[in-house]
Amino acid sequence: MILALTGSSVDGPLYREVVDLAHRSPGPLDGVVTAWSAYGLAVVALLMVAGWWRARRAGATAALTALTAPVAVLVAFGVDAGLKLLVREDRPCRGLPFHTLEACPAPGDWSFPSNHAAIAAAAAVALFFVSRRLGAVAAVCAVAMAASRVWVGVHYPHDVLAGALVGALVAFFVMTVLRRRPQGLAERLATTRLRPLLVS
Repeated sequence: MILALTGSSVDGPLYREVVDLAHRSPGPLDGVVTAWSAYGLAVVALLMVAGWWRARRAGATAALTALTAPVAVLVAFGVDAGLKLLVREDRPCRGLPFHTLEACPAPGDWSFPSNHAAIAAAAAVALFFVSRRLGAVAAVCAVAMAASRVWVGVHYPHDVLAGALVGALVAFFVMTVLRRRPQGLAERLATTRLRPLLVS
């Protein structure tokens, strides 16, 4: 077990500036950011579903690639969660005297690296293997998710940067490995009961 990271010594002043800006911002803006922080991953999930749905029209191989995107995201989440348990960094809202837009997570719900940022970044990278357009949209969503987690006060900036990096790297590795599947596997699977998942 690694000793707990003291996040405020890394970029505490920047965190304070962002939280202070959130307090001085219009209420509707804070409401939108808070909603995105809480539910934005659902939008990312819908993008993956859309990528799979479109890929089915392009053929079994494209559809199988799209179906591996959630696998990449799950692996990235697992790696990120493992790092959280190793680093054990307290949430900034626990160690700094600030009122935050989002309720501070319970003790033991560690801050570094950000799961939300890792999941969003992993989905964006995985979707680039499926569709560049959807990947670009997901990348914008990932940036917005990372920023929102700092804005609502539950993460330091370095938490979301590290989470996004972990998610992106793991997803790229997983998607690259899974693309090296045996040639013709998708076509063979399309002759089984999995056919509805692979062709329209």
